[in-house]
Amino acid sequence: QVQLVESGGGTVQAGGSLRLSCAASGLTFSTYGMGWFRQVPGKEREFVALIRWGGGDTAYAHSVKGRFTISRDNAKNTVYLQMNTLKPEDTAIYYCAAISDGTFYYRPNEYAYWGKGTLVTVSS
Repeated sequence: QVQLVESGGGTVQAGGSLRLSCAASGLTFSTYGMGWFRQVPGKEREFVALIRWGGGDTAYAHSVKGRFTISRDNAKNTVYLQMNTLKPEDTAIYYCAAISDGTFYYRPNEYAYWGKGTLVTVSS
């Protein structure tokens, strides 16, 4: 049974930082690309960042480029999202997800497995 469990969410003031973690089990972690998405109630789930299986190739949404950094530790089956210079518009539930073919990594439907999410609130 595949499980993805996010942690590290919370409330932070604008300009602050948070680091999200996603621990994976039940899959061969090193063979999957890992993505982060976010969603605000009433809006579509939005791509945030992707890291491919080897860790050397990443992609970011324009809105977070230069502020967020995705990384992974295949020995720990964990993917991270370091979020700096947070803005109120970054407030959302953040989800991690696993993808076997990363061609259309920005599409939520391409991901095979999802976590339940962790809430990030950025106050102004």
